[in-house]
Amino acid sequence: MGIKKGNPLLMKVQTLIYPGFALMGVFSLARAAGVDSPLDSVPNVDLNRYVGRWYEIAKYPNRFERKCASDVKATYAIRADGKISVVNSCITHEGKLTQSRGWAKVVDRKTCSKLKVTFFWPFFGDYWIIDLGPNYEYAVIGEPSRKYLWVLSRTPKMDDTLYAELTNRLAAKGYDAARLERTKQTY
Repeated sequence: MGIKKGNPLLMKVQTLIYPGFALMGVFSLARAAGVDSPLDSVPNVDLNRYVGRWYEIAKYPNRFERKCASDVKATYAIRADGKISVVNSCITHEGKLTQSRGWAKVVDRKTCSKLKVTFFWPFFGDYWIIDLGPNYEYAVIGEPSRKYLWVLSRTPKMDDTLYAELTNRLAAKGYDAARLERTKQTY
């Protein structure tokens, strides 16, 4: 005497079990993609080579840039006190240039690839350099929660092959490359 097909008890059990298996599958895929693994920054950054102008090639959508329509760039310089000045700029939807000024401090002196940045002290955000070109021609910025992501370049345009390579590496680090939005650069 077993449970027969169409039995209300069996249907309730199936209703509870099948979604559970589906959720387990989703979590397994996320784990396989590295989402729950710690995020690594690059092993070494020469800040003297890193500072200068960077053009935003792509980003995860975020509230910081909701007014920006195009030409997003960041300019970094080492200050006399050792901190890094940060000037972010873009062209708004109304066609006006806007700037945000802040500063960053290195929090991992061994690698210089983990920084904290603020535009409104005392609130800081993580700024981790998670990929960097051998000649400092591109950089990818993320943070441990993987909520924010930026792809930067020394030039306003990035080769499509390089961009595809970067998005593949980002997927291996647990990022959803499909969430990236390309930034319009008119330079």
